[in-house]
Amino acid sequence: MLFALNAGLIAVVQATIVGSILANVLLVLGLAFIAGGVKHGSQRFDSQSGRNLGLLLLLAVLVLAVPGLTAALHTPAADHERELSLIVAFVLLAVFALSIPASLRRTTPHPAEGPTDSRTVDPAPGGHGGEWPLALALGMLAMTGVGAAFVSDWFVSALQPAITQLGISETFAGLVIVAIAGNAVENVVGIQLAARNQADYALSVILQSPLQVSMIVAPVVLLLAPAVGAAGFTLVLPPVLIAVLIMSALVAVVVVFDGESNWLEGAVLVGLYVCIAAAFWWG
Repeated sequence: MLFALNAGLIAVVQATIVGSILANVLLVLGLAFIAGGVKHGSQRFDSQSGRNLGLLLLLAVLVLAVPGLTAALHTPAADHERELSLIVAFVLLAVFALSIPASLRRTTPHPAEGPTDSRTVDPAPGGHGGEWPLALALGMLAMTGVGAAFVSDWFVSALQPAITQLGISETFAGLVIVAIAGNAVENVVGIQLAARNQADYALSVILQSPLQVSMIVAPVVLLLAPAVGAAGFTLVLPPVLIAVLIMSALVAVVVVFDGESNWLEGAVLVGLYVCIAAAFWWG
């Protein structure tokens, strides 16, 4: 996102923040429900954990929407977009820090899931856990970070001509293309877990990602924006992006409330995502 800001693609960055949340809550969650439902029928998961994740996501989204709402309603705070965005960013980061202890607690798989598939949790073949030396782990992390930076730079460079050639809007590019590409690994893992009848883990992986986007990625991008020459970037989102953002968070709460999922719910979620994405094709 910082490379996109440096290239002046502010609309792409704003749409990517919203699109990352939409993609997980609607598209990926829907595909996970379909994959699990078709293979295993109705799946059950810890409804309390699901509700907690859903409600926390809804609250984070509502906080993230405040700067945009003040601008859309022309309140006195609309003249202080940067200051209000900074307040929102620090509040989101603080709430995330407070939520870490709860998120680190291990949850027991729901009885309906059956025994845990060791292939998804054992870090080493044969079921024996293995640990990397600290120096090797830090070195691999640094190499991965550098590689990701190069890939991001190339991706942004290719994105601008692609937008022109395909005739799509910057908003659609960020909302759909960049958002899905940026979360590809988490998306695949969440769907695989659902297909293996590990609904609790699938739900956690899928909903934790939009939580991190709203409570970490968006605030950090705002704080680092001046360093890449985008001091004018704020968290003031267009009204239509605010609307679909709040809609997706509400949907997340509703679909996880009963602690049960099926393929039909998944199909409706995917259908809703397709309709929202299509609405942004032209801008």
